Amino acid sequence: MAGNPKTLSQLFSQKKLVVAPGIFDMISLKVADRLGFDCLYMTGYGTVASYLGLPDAGLATYTDMVNRVAAFCGATSTPIICDGDTGYGGLLNVEHTVAGYLRAGAAGIQLEDQEFPKKCGHTKGRRVIPAQDMVNKIKVATDTRGANKDFLIVARTDARTTHGLDEALKRAEHYLKAGADVLFVESPESVDELAIIGRTFDVPLVANIVEGGRTPQPTARELQEMGFALAIHPGLGFLAMGYALQHAYSHLKESGDSLQYEEIADFQDFSKLIGFQKVWDFDEKYRSLETK
Repeated sequence: MAGNPKTLSQLFSQKKLVVAPGIFDMISLKVADRLGFDCLYMTGYGTVASYLGLPDAGLATYTDMVNRVAAFCGATSTPIICDGDTGYGGLLNVEHTVAGYLRAGAAGIQLEDQEFPKKCGHTKGRRVIPAQDMVNKIKVATDTRGANKDFLIVARTDARTTHGLDEALKRAEHYLKAGADVLFVESPESVDELAIIGRTFDVPLVANIVEGGRTPQPTARELQEMGFALAIHPGLGFLAMGYALQHAYSHLKESGDSLQYEEIADFQDFSKLIGFQKVWDFDEKYRSLETK
């Protein structure tokens, strides 16, 4: 766990790009946390795939996701921005979702303006709700978090793909006026579009970097110079994991053993990552109390 971590607002006030890996299960969280990232991002795509084995297409429920939020946030003091999809319904659902994510320990919630059922922002077939409906959701979200200004509302618009960048920018402006703390214009399709987004707003902005997705990948320095405060890499972890497992299991299937396979973590070190050192220390401390 990170010691004495900064809040998201404190991180963004430093005017230095915050890079957040996507965490999707407890192992990915522990690996990222050990490396000392200042912020983590709970990816909806990866969490739904890992937890349910399903696509991120509106199939996960609020109960599914708040369960994961509580597990992740309970295991680290590093602030985590958690994907809240569309709020899982109407305005009452949004209130329930924001309150639940707050109780579960999230540092911020991402809400998006897609129709339900939503879809991953770098896939086809996304449709958005009227801008005013999303404005209302943001107002409910900000009212629900109340005086807890450390809990940030991240407003995402998926309008770019279907309606163009101008419409996405207009929506983002409306969401900012409604009370959003952070703006997330999803799926810009060129470096020029990223630069336009950065020039348009003087508030914390999210760049969603999906390896193989719709948005190009500038360097961290370039994103910071464009005006972005946060670069999330939601897919890097599960894509790397999937690739590694494909190779490891293929080797096992073909050879029947793992004697020559060396691209793995050290077992003892991995056991310490998961928490076995505490178990070993406990056993040593209380060994004398064991029944003879």
